[in-house]
Amino acid sequence: MGLTVGRGRTPVGSLEDAALGAGDAALILGPSGSGKTTALFTLAGLLPPIDGMVRLDGEAFSGLPAHRRATVRGRRMGVVFQDMHLLSGLSVLDNLLLAPFAAGLPQDRAAAFERLRAVGLEHLADRQAERLSRGEAQRVAVARAMLMTPRLLLADEPTASLDDANAHQVVDLLLEASRSTGATLVIATHDQRLTCRIPGRLALHPCRIEAAA
Repeated sequence: MGLTVGRGRTPVGSLEDAALGAGDAALILGPSGSGKTTALFTLAGLLPPIDGMVRLDGEAFSGLPAHRRATVRGRRMGVVFQDMHLLSGLSVLDNLLLAPFAAGLPQDRAAAFERLRAVGLEHLADRQAERLSRGEAQRVAVARAMLMTPRLLLADEPTASLDDANAHQVVDLLLEASRSTGATLVIATHDQRLTCRIPGRLALHPCRIEAAA
């Protein structure tokens, strides 16, 4: 059985039934408004499915209470949001350290610095987030998502507003992070540049709305 996703109780699409293993990567493709972000947020447990179940490591993740989903998400998932959610007024390093803080885990500054080094931004550790370029901010968001060594890495339109060079760099980072940690990678995107890099697909079918007679 597939996964029906929606806003409230209004279905917007359905994902075909699929199983992804450690280190696998797949795209959810579709134009703007097709339900890609809704589908990704459902996989992350931020939205409940209308029908079907999301399982993580065999556990019925989407059936857990909201507070348990939040705990699992904080400790076993990494999410790169389209608007990145970096807090202005905080340094790049402190933005990374929000991830373990939110998960109720110790803040390891050395580990956070190493994640910045992995994305080539260790020299910006003390820079305030609002002073980053769009490409730099996207790389910081990837580093933050990987800080907890997640089992599932989710990215919402991570290359949509980037030029070719920065887009390829971000995809390289996400794929390398997936390979090095064994995280399953799912990217929701309309960016056709990614299709030659990531052949896997999670098929999303928009729901038909029948006109009243």
